Amino acid sequence: MAPFYEICAVRYAHLERTARHNFIDGDEHDGPMPLDYYVWTIQGPGVSFVLDTGFDAATGAARGRRLVQPVEVGLAAVGVDHELVTDVIISHMHYDHSGNHQLFPRARYHLQTEEMAFCTGSAMCHALMRAPYDAGDVQAMVGKLFAGRVVYHDGAAELAPGITLHHIGGHTRGLQLVRVHTQRGWVVLASDAAHFYANWLERRPFPIVDNIAAYLDSLNRWPVRRSMSFRVTIQRCWRSIRRHAPASPMRCVWISIPAVDAAGC
Repeated sequence: MAPFYEICAVRYAHLERTARHNFIDGDEHDGPMPLDYYVWTIQGPGVSFVLDTGFDAATGAARGRRLVQPVEVGLAAVGVDHELVTDVIISHMHYDHSGNHQLFPRARYHLQTEEMAFCTGSAMCHALMRAPYDAGDVQAMVGKLFAGRVVYHDGAAELAPGITLHHIGGHTRGLQLVRVHTQRGWVVLASDAAHFYANWLERRPFPIVDNIAAYLDSLNRWPVRRSMSFRVTIQRCWRSIRRHAPASPMRCVWISIPAVDAAGC
């Protein structure tokens, strides 16, 4: 049996916005629907992983995002020393998921081959497509590649017993999810495969998308078995069942969805 791992969600930034900005077809009600930004820790026997690396204060200011706390401070709050992290999983290379590249000097970086090809390929000739990427982050990842610190994956891969990667696409060409075995069951860290419950359950894509059809199709390909009890974390979901230190900028968030059938539309 796979070992159990503990996951913590560390909130590091916030953006006030309304619902019409969170759906490709807008929203007629347009009520408040803010975004929170997270990085995730995965801790277990011999494992100290971080999923995504966020952005720093300068990047946040340049893009109009409010930094709640530096990522390294949030990691320390859950007992993770950023300098000792062994592996970093990059869900995709957007600026809010792949910055702070200097924080993890010992880590190997895991990402999909297709994502790196996408963010260094001809799609970046278009201003609209390259807008969510930061050239400095992409250049830093190339530097890590030449330093022997990048591991490319082509589709599904097991990083450790009970921790698997799954290429999903849609939002970006090489977006990947992470499935983790915990005492509460399997947890799928969905990243930006769906920013909110509504993107997922109502099949209404977030406006930043590589391929709309691929995005919608990907919602049926999450690594979930029919009738399997599992938990899904939507990257910026505003509903939570369990919160750790709710008054502080750090929260552990769990969204429970029992017996989900993901086999069809």
